[in-house]
Amino acid sequence: MAATFRPPKQVLLLQALRSLVYPWVGGSGSTCCLCPLGETYLRNLEEKLTQNKLILKEELRTLLHLCASRDDVELAKHVIYRYHAENRNITLGEYKFGPLFMRLCYELDLEDSAVELIKDQHLRGFFSDSTSFNILMDMLFIKGKYKSALEVLIEMKNQDLKFNKDTYVLAFAICYKLNQLAKAISIFSQIMNPESIICTNLNIMIHIQSNMLKTLIDILKDATEGNLSRFVKRHVFSEEVLVKVREKVKDVPALLAKFDELNKKLHINGQVTEYTLDALLCHTPSDRQPHTVLLNKRTVSRRTFQPLSQSLWAE
Repeated sequence: MAATFRPPKQVLLLQALRSLVYPWVGGSGSTCCLCPLGETYLRNLEEKLTQNKLILKEELRTLLHLCASRDDVELAKHVIYRYHAENRNITLGEYKFGPLFMRLCYELDLEDSAVELIKDQHLRGFFSDSTSFNILMDMLFIKGKYKSALEVLIEMKNQDLKFNKDTYVLAFAICYKLNQLAKAISIFSQIMNPESIICTNLNIMIHIQSNMLKTLIDILKDATEGNLSRFVKRHVFSEEVLVKVREKVKDVPALLAKFDELNKKLHINGQVTEYTLDALLCHTPSDRQPHTVLLNKRTVSRRTFQPLSQSLWAE
């Protein structure tokens, strides 16, 4: 029998708090029904906006934690504009609102609103951390909006924010999806060994698209004829990528015969993985731990306490 899921104490406490404001279970946030306490809190904030009263840090933070619908986020956007206008020249300490707002947009599928705010010059400085940009680029990447993700990356650069490892991985993934493979592998080589499994397979894809078939076969040959000691790390190729290679050389009998021979050796040597290039690409690399795609991930939303879809597990 499967073990009963018990949420951590922090989740139970937040759930109890939310139940006072949003007494709904399941369903999308856009259709939730507010109790009088929740309506009062939101209306008080709307009134403060109308009367040009000061927005306090704790009020904004509470609002972002309690948002559960698109309408709530619209109110939050207005509060953010007011709060930033009042505090743009004040040192706010280490607390950053950006990641909190981006995670809210992540869970409510509001990537367009997130892009709008992060690119708005009037909010310059509000999203002053790499995490906010990384969350948004990840959200856009998962939804296949690669050009928008690239625009966010460019905006991050224009705002002179420091790129961290996650940023480079996202930049690499975005360039790959936009068919800018040479740029992708150049970016990725800055944060990981260019001999990594992803760079190795991208190098093969570059040769496929460039019709460099003889060089492509030479790369595979070198991979099979290297030192096969179990103590030496060997190149590993995606089965999906090898299928693309065979498709490319199938009309050249000599190259096809050589490829089939090398492909057999790669399988015998354990140098082939069933993971697709996309699966490898979406895996966040680690410098110290062995490569793995299946990570321990949170599967319950901290905001709605409902099961997250796989696209949100990496949040």
